[in-house]
Amino acid sequence: MTWTEILGMLVWTGAGGILLFVLMWIDSLFTKYKDITEIKNGNIAVTTRFVMKLFAQGYILSQSIITSNSLWTALLFSVVSFIILFLLERIVEWLLKQVTGLDLEKGTQEGKVAHAMMAGSFHLVGALILAACL
Repeated sequence: MTWTEILGMLVWTGAGGILLFVLMWIDSLFTKYKDITEIKNGNIAVTTRFVMKLFAQGYILSQSIITSNSLWTALLFSVVSFIILFLLERIVEWLLKQVTGLDLEKGTQEGKVAHAMMAGSFHLVGALILAACL
C-alpha cells in the first residue's frame, strides 16, 4: 500500500464520516423529539432507531464507495438514497398511522422498543434494496 492510497483512504473515510454526521443531523431535524437528548436520557427505543438508521446510511455509503470511481459520485448516491429513504419512511409511517393507528414516532419517543425496531427496520430493508440498485 502506497502513501497515496493511504491518503486516499483517509480522505474517503473522512468525507464519508462527515456526510453521515450531516445526514443524521438533518434526519434529527424532522423528528418530533431531539434524538441526542433522548439518547442522553437513556431512551433505548430512540437509541435503537438511531443506530439502525445510522447503520442503514453507512451501508449505503459503503456500497456506493465500492461501486464508484469518484468520491463525489459516491457521496451523491448516499445523499439521493437518504432522500429516498426519508420520503419512504414518511409515507410508510403515515400509512401505518392511518390504517392501523400505529404511531411509530410517538411510540419510539415513549420508549417503546418495538416501535423503534419497526421504524428502523424500514431503513435497513430500504438500504439493502437501494444498495442493490447502485
